Amino acid sequence: MRILHLHQSDDVRRAGDIVAMTRLHRALQRRGLESRMLCGLDPVDPTSRQIRRPVPVAKIEALLRLVTERLGLNDLHCFSSFGTPWNDEVKAADVLHVQSIHSNYFSYLALPMLTARKPTIFTLHDLWSFTGHCAVAYGCERWETGCGHCPHLDAHPSVRRDATRLEWTLKNWTYAHSRMTIVVPSRWLYDLASRSMLRRFPIRLVPHGVDIDVFRPLSKLECRDRLGIPRDRNVLLFSAPDVRLPWKGADLLEPSLRQLPPALRSHCSLVVLGRHAGSIAALLGIPVIDLGFVERDEEKAIAYSAADVFVSPSRAETFGLAILESLACGTPVAAFRTGGIPDLVRAGQNGWLAEGENAGDLGMAIRRLLEDRSTRETMSRAARDIVLEEFSLELQVTRHVDLYREILAQANDGRAR
Repeated sequence: MRILHLHQSDDVRRAGDIVAMTRLHRALQRRGLESRMLCGLDPVDPTSRQIRRPVPVAKIEALLRLVTERLGLNDLHCFSSFGTPWNDEVKAADVLHVQSIHSNYFSYLALPMLTARKPTIFTLHDLWSFTGHCAVAYGCERWETGCGHCPHLDAHPSVRRDATRLEWTLKNWTYAHSRMTIVVPSRWLYDLASRSMLRRFPIRLVPHGVDIDVFRPLSKLECRDRLGIPRDRNVLLFSAPDVRLPWKGADLLEPSLRQLPPALRSHCSLVVLGRHAGSIAALLGIPVIDLGFVERDEEKAIAYSAADVFVSPSRAETFGLAILESLACGTPVAAFRTGGIPDLVRAGQNGWLAEGENAGDLGMAIRRLLEDRSTRETMSRAARDIVLEEFSLELQVTRHVDLYREILAQANDGRAR
């Protein structure tokens, strides 16, 4: 079976959805399947290929982009996408697995032509597929009724003017002429997709998985020694590809930590995984260990294992991959009850959940974990057990292989008729 993943990039340093895609890709290869990635940008993985555009075409698309961006329409300038069905990698594939098609490398208007020729799965990593432009909606539900009068034009991917009703309409027309199966990683996103223009397609819930042999509990004291963290500190951990991303909620850390009693707070240190930790370090009032962006999973596992509590102040998470990694390492989580996080964090079992954007409530969740060591240790064991039972990478791969076989059988059935 030959699987082709489609994404803007395969560089895991860019975003968590790329991490999720590449982990699945490599696990499929280990399972004996021929998995490849087709990218809009220069590929990093040796099995990946880039979508090639002749120089004249690239120049015309660049000129068109000047026009479409002024109109508030992203992606539509990429008319070369209509040639994707004749790409050698696409022609060789048995199943096309669309991972992400926004960020100005692919025109979604080409989906009908592409999905008519290949059995297609579209995994949602954000809300972009059914909104008028945004990947993160910040609670706005105008996508249910056609968008327009957008309250968040600056939300990623941003637009210069409000053409959200037109883009919503174009997407709706595109899906009406496409054939594919939608995959979502969380029950929250399943609910949203089922209420959106995507409800015309089969929707499957397949949570992301994690390599349980890499992400596992390690000696806390030895990990702290390796990272230069004092052994006697209360260690909190925060992770984001870029700390400045507004939906990751780094600005909510300081008011959350302010809720801790002075004696407890004075004994805390914060480890940060991600770029630009300096943008918040001076505001927090506690020692910050800046590890920068960490690419290797083995090094991430050391950081998770060194921590007492993983803190997630995210305003929006379709799943919560870093949370899953932390739980696999036996580190309980304090997080907001938002997006797909409740699928992972079971309040009172492997962490505590706070009301969304309520910094005081998140501070209380952190305090409960830090002050009760016995409960924290019980939660640590439960955290690992839940991951082993529900979120292993092998389980994710098995579910995907079963789905690939199912849609291939359906396609072959249709051709036979």
